[in-house]
Amino acid sequence: MPASAIPDLFDQAALHRNLTRAAAKGNLPGFLDEVAATELIDRFESISRSFSHVAVISHDASQITEAVKPRLGDDGNITDVSALSGNRMILNEPDLPAETFDCIFVCPGLEWANDLPGSLARLRQALKPDGVLLAAMLGGDSLHELRASWLQAETAVTGGASPRVAPFCDIRDAGGLLQRAGFALPVVDTDRLKVRYDSALALMRDLKALGLSNVLAERRRSLVTPELIARVCAHYDQTFSDADNRIRATFQMIYLTGWSPHESQPKPLRPGSANTRLADALKVDERKLPRD
Repeated sequence: MPASAIPDLFDQAALHRNLTRAAAKGNLPGFLDEVAATELIDRFESISRSFSHVAVISHDASQITEAVKPRLGDDGNITDVSALSGNRMILNEPDLPAETFDCIFVCPGLEWANDLPGSLARLRQALKPDGVLLAAMLGGDSLHELRASWLQAETAVTGGASPRVAPFCDIRDAGGLLQRAGFALPVVDTDRLKVRYDSALALMRDLKALGLSNVLAERRRSLVTPELIARVCAHYDQTFSDADNRIRATFQMIYLTGWSPHESQPKPLRPGSANTRLADALKVDERKLPRD
């Protein structure tokens, strides 16, 4: 699909403005960046090879850089790429030089790309053959409590609902997106982080401080009325609170690992080429299914 035909899901100018403000106030990197960086470093350290050219796309590369340095060769280097590149979001349309890096970290940010398959394909093109992408992004289960509360409140107050919480990628689609972008040996896994707040209002204030306010392109631009925000908070506080009256918020992080294709990588066997029956390997009796 040509770039001109891809709809804008996110208002990139508003997102850049929000994140720039959050960074200027010292709120980035936030706790989501730190969790993602820790998990990606664990995956990096499990790869038994050395690296020469590594790129880190993040709000602050220091945590990953310190972990990567011991694995670099004598002439190795690390390229720190700010997720806020000039006046745009770099991960919306990555423009890294082709076949330059043997490892690229993305921590996080891909969740905001309008053309996620295209962004992943550009990252693959920036990898050398047999280079690896280690990426983290928010998943579709993130903030489902807040989404449900906005839906209930708007339906009650206005008789309809507008998009309020971003529909991030579902983990079931993530592996297919890696393959579609041309990655070999794709691996996708996920983790859910439960964060507790004093109230729904405290959660929304924290999201704003982190630059994560609503930036959906089709969002309603009118001001939120006090009645509506009160309804949202009441539903959230009543429905998603614990015994101590603090509320919980879910952040789902999806972790992506994909390799730039190379002839040395293992290939799947041709169907029907196995020399051992599965029933023998499992030490069970083989039963033929009845024909319809």
